[in-house]
Amino acid sequence: MDVYRAPNHNQMEYNFDNMEPKPGKGLPCQDDRFDSGLDSLKEDELANDIEYLSVDCVDDSPKDNEPWRSAVTEDGDTFLHLAIIHEATEHANQMIKLSHNHPFLNVQNHQRQTVLHLAVITEQPQLVEKLLKAGCDPRLADNSGNTALHIACKKGSLACFSVITQNCQRHLSSILSFPNYSGHNCLHLASINGYLSLVESLIQLGADINAQEQCSGRTALHLAVDLQNPALVCRLIELGADVNSLTYGGYAPYHLTYGRHNEEIRCQLYEKTAQELRDLPESESDDSDMEELDLSDDEMYDDIKFGK
Repeated sequence: MDVYRAPNHNQMEYNFDNMEPKPGKGLPCQDDRFDSGLDSLKEDELANDIEYLSVDCVDDSPKDNEPWRSAVTEDGDTFLHLAIIHEATEHANQMIKLSHNHPFLNVQNHQRQTVLHLAVITEQPQLVEKLLKAGCDPRLADNSGNTALHIACKKGSLACFSVITQNCQRHLSSILSFPNYSGHNCLHLASINGYLSLVESLIQLGADINAQEQCSGRTALHLAVDLQNPALVCRLIELGADVNSLTYGGYAPYHLTYGRHNEEIRCQLYEKTAQELRDLPESESDDSDMEELDLSDDEMYDDIKFGK
C-alpha cells in the first residue's frame, strides 16, 4: 500500500503501534467493541506502515483524495476509528477538523460501528460533540441495530447522552422511537439497565413512556417490574406510565409481580390496576408460562434473526 510519508516536521505522524490507554481507563469492553481494530494493529500489514501515515497540518482545507481516508484495517476500521479506540485525541481531532461533512466520518467498520459509536463506547464526550458538529450521522446503527444514543442509554453514559441529545435535535424524535434488533428503543434500554436519571431525561425529551418493545410488547413499566426495581416503577407511574398496558400475551405490569417477592411493587400496582386486570389470564396462569416472562436484559431475544 502506498502511503503519504511525512517529509518534514510541519506534518503530524501517526504511530499507534505502542499506544496505551489513558491512565485509569482500559480499552473498550470486548462485549461492546469485539475485536475490531485491535488485533489488526499487529496482524495486518497496514500496521507496518501506519507510523508513516501523516496529515498535512499546514493546509487545513479539506481534500477528497487524502490517502489516510481510504486506508482501512482488515476489520474495516479507518484511522479515525483506530485513533478513537486508542484515545489518540490529538490525531482524532486533526482528522475530524479536515473532514467536516465528508463521508469519511460516517464510514462503518465490519461491526457497522461508526466513529461516533466508538466515541460513546470509549466514553469520550468531547469527541462525540466534535463528531456531531463535523457531520456524523447519529441515525446510523451498528450490527445490533444500536445508534450511538442507544449505546449511551445502555451504558448509562450521562455525558455522552447529553451531548448527543443537545446536538441532534433535528433527528432526535426518530432516534428516540427507533428500535434496535432486539426490539428495544432507548427508553427500554435505560429501563432495563435501571438508569433512572436517563429514563426521566428521555421522557422529558419526548420518548413515549408507553412504547412497547417489539418482541413481546412490554413497556418500560413492565421491564421495571420484571427487574424488581421499585424506585423505577414508582417514578414511571408518577411520569404517567399506563399501569393497564398489556403485552402481546395479555399481561399487565401487575401480572409480573406474581411469584416475585417485592411487596412494595405489588401493592403499588394493585391499587392502580383496573380490577378486571388483577387476575392472570386464565389460559396463561401456569408456572411455565410465567417463566417465559422472566427475561430482563437486552439479549433476551438473541435467538431471533432479522432480515433473513
